[in-house]
Amino acid sequence: MKFSRYHALGNDYIVMEASGLQVVLSPAITQRICHRHYGVGSDGILVHQPSARVGAFKLQILNPDGSEAEKSGNGLRIFARYLFDTKLVNGAPFQVDTIGGTVTCLVKDSGRSVTVDMGTVSFQSDRIPVAGAVREVINEELILGDRTVQFCAATVGNPHCVVLNCEVSAKTAKELGPLLEVHPNFPKRTNVQFLRVIDRKNIALEIWERGAGYTLASGSSSCAAAAVAYRLGLVDPTVTVQMPGGRLSIEIGKDLSIRMSGPVTKIACGVLDQESLADLL
Repeated sequence: MKFSRYHALGNDYIVMEASGLQVVLSPAITQRICHRHYGVGSDGILVHQPSARVGAFKLQILNPDGSEAEKSGNGLRIFARYLFDTKLVNGAPFQVDTIGGTVTCLVKDSGRSVTVDMGTVSFQSDRIPVAGAVREVINEELILGDRTVQFCAATVGNPHCVVLNCEVSAKTAKELGPLLEVHPNFPKRTNVQFLRVIDRKNIALEIWERGAGYTLASGSSSCAAAAVAYRLGLVDPTVTVQMPGGRLSIEIGKDLSIRMSGPVTKIACGVLDQESLADLL
């Protein structure tokens, strides 16, 4: 099975054509392909599915634990670059359908940069979802053992828990992220961001990604965290998000629409040998 591999600020994905799959990408097979010792190694798989809409593209996003993600900012930028590299799109805007909603993408700088209109952010508990009465999930508290964390929750088509007033470090993300991801308050699990506001134009994040674990960068996490900071009045509408893997630019509209811009780098193209999956078939 042919694949292409890209990274977006260190967050790497394999791209495959649904028409070229010789096996069903079951959770076990997805986990094997994403394994960094027994497979190709990646933070997920992007599958180009046939679209029912003329002129649009359909993307399926699989996490390395085998679960399916509604939306991925970095994944969408990578998929847009893949479509550009395979000459399915040019420099004009185009739409991509995901189970988390439809986005508009624009490939720039010969593919090295991609802008995605990610949709509108919501803080409503029933849309994220977050357990309890329907409400905006702003400045709430969760108890994790002997610790209490303050958080806001948001969705940009997938769920996010943005932790405030906490040490922003890889250590914190790896310690608290797994607990928050599966907390009963989040019925569909959640992505977790640890937010530090640097000034009105810059924020810093450490990220624990649902289904993937600690990651160097996340596009949808950047959108959610920037929107939370904006909702709290801490930043301006244009924000640079600093992560261990690099920086993304986020623009926030008055209606809380989000536009994300950032780089994509091509790593390799290759062929996955069936022998690597033999014991699973």
